Amino acid sequence: MAAPGSEMEAAGAAGPEELVCARGRNRKAVLCQRCSSRVLLPGTATFTRRELFLPAMKKKTALVGNSDLDGDVLQDHWLVDDMFSFENVGFTKDVGNIKFLICADCEIGPIGWHCLDDKKSFYVALDRVSHE
Repeated sequence: MAAPGSEMEAAGAAGPEELVCARGRNRKAVLCQRCSSRVLLPGTATFTRRELFLPAMKKKTALVGNSDLDGDVLQDHWLVDDMFSFENVGFTKDVGNIKFLICADCEIGPIGWHCLDDKKSFYVALDRVSHE
């Protein structure tokens, strides 16, 4: 995480209203909290509220195949409708009909959620990323 006073902000510090432009899109770039790799450019995702369960942040190998995961129900997300809009994201193997989104550089996650039944909905949790 960034040092106090730096340009990078976690969603909790900034609040959704400071991160969303008048058109409802992300005002700032979305970054991995761990390695600061750029996940989304400004203006490429829409703010949405939907309750989704995400397992606790771990390396990709610990996410797959673990049937009793601890985690959080998160509500504030960036919604991306095209997987090619991402600058840098990876996906876990299928967990039921879900793929979790992870940072492609450091493989920490999940930072988001994608249901295989809906090809146009990729959710990135604001609490799991930083903004710059």
